[in-house]
This record gives sequence, C-alpha cells and structure tokens, in this order.
Amino acid sequence: MPRTYATEAVVLRSLRLGEADRIVHLYTQDRGRIGAVAKGIRKTKSRFGGRLEPLSHVALQLHQGSGELQTVTGVDLVRSHSAVREQPYHLSVGLIGAEAMLRLFPEQERNDRAFVALTRFLDALDETSARSVRAALDPLALSFQLKLLWVSGYLPHLTSCAECGADDAALVGYSPQAGGAVCRACGVGSLPLSPAGIGGIETLLREPLASAKNTGLSERAARDALGVVTASYEYHGGFRLRTLSA
Repeated sequence: MPRTYATEAVVLRSLRLGEADRIVHLYTQDRGRIGAVAKGIRKTKSRFGGRLEPLSHVALQLHQGSGELQTVTGVDLVRSHSAVREQPYHLSVGLIGAEAMLRLFPEQERNDRAFVALTRFLDALDETSARSVRAALDPLALSFQLKLLWVSGYLPHLTSCAECGADDAALVGYSPQAGGAVCRACGVGSLPLSPAGIGGIETLLREPLASAKNTGLSERAARDALGVVTASYEYHGGFRLRTLSA
C-alpha cells in the first residue's frame, strides 16, 4: 500500500490540535474512515485555508506514516457545501449525517456505496429548504440514515412479521431483535409502529436521496422512522447519536 496517495473524501469532524493544527476525521473514497492531521491549518496564511471545514467534499493528498493518524499534504475543494454550514437548520441536518457515518462506519475499509450515499446526501442538502420541524425529523436526514442502515446490513424488514413470518397480520411494532416490523401477537415490548410509519419508511428507502425533500411525510410517520433508526443504532451498534437529541 503506497505511503502517499490521493483520494476524495468528506470531512466529518474537525478537532483542534495544539496551537495551529487540526485533526480531521474523514470518510474517504478509497480507504473508508480515517483520521489525519492538517498541520498549520489554523494559521492565517495556511495553504489549506477553509478547505477542510466539516461537510466539505475534497480531493486530498495524504501521507501514511507510522502512527494511526495520517498527514494531509494537499487539498482541493470538490464541493464546499459552505451554504449548508451558514444555515443553522441545514447544518444540524448535515451534522446528523456526519455523526451517523462516524458511528456506523468506524473502520478503515473501502465502501463505495457508503461514500456515494454521503456525497449525494450533501448535494441534496444544498438544494433542501429549511423546515419548521426538528432537524432529526427532516425527511432527508431520515432517508440518509435508513439507507446507511441498509448499506450496513441492518435494513428493517417491513413486508411481513419479522418474528413469526405472518404476512396476513397487521404490523404494529418494530423489534430490532427480530430485525423488523412485528404483528400484535409478537409485538409485546416492541416499539409502536403505525401504518403511516411503515409506509413512510418504505418510501424513504425506495426513493433516491434527491427526492427526500419532496416526500409527503407526516409528523407521525417521521417520528416512527426516527424511532426505528434510533432503536437500530442502540441494538446493533450500542450507541445513540448526540445530534439527534439537539
């Protein structure tokens, strides 16, 4: 594996390091999730400027040393997504997506579908209007997270009872242990799930990310979808997203 290489990446998070440097958490096209040091980036005359802000889509040159953190040696913008960072609602939606990537894909392992989904999510966010609901209930945020669960192998089963297999019974709950929706007989202790919620989740999974903003998702459907997402995170990954409670 070459020690110096080029790849596209999205900046998921940026942390201060010392007086002038930053650690950036990146999801790269070629190697999945990595951490890297951007030296001198906080100096006024830094050659990196504002090109490594969170949610930026960039073309990078990286050097792999002997430690865990790589070093950024060059960076060019592919899409800055600066308008997203300037609007509180859009930034909140974007940070939900970034944290979901950080938690669901923590390994340095290439995943083309995850990278493409991430870049399409940010491109769609550029074209999305602010809503009056919490960012956690935004159709694009929900669509992206459901698609990431799909890519991760945790797609919720919604067409029949995931516990007993009955396909002629009303589905009334969601059980992450069973892997999907469950009927009333199997739904003791499950997360309540309405027909609107099941329909909304199916639509969000079926439609491309660019169409999520046009999804006529009711508040009940959005809350059900959010419940499925958070329950899946807790059961399969043992985590909660801090950005979902903001």
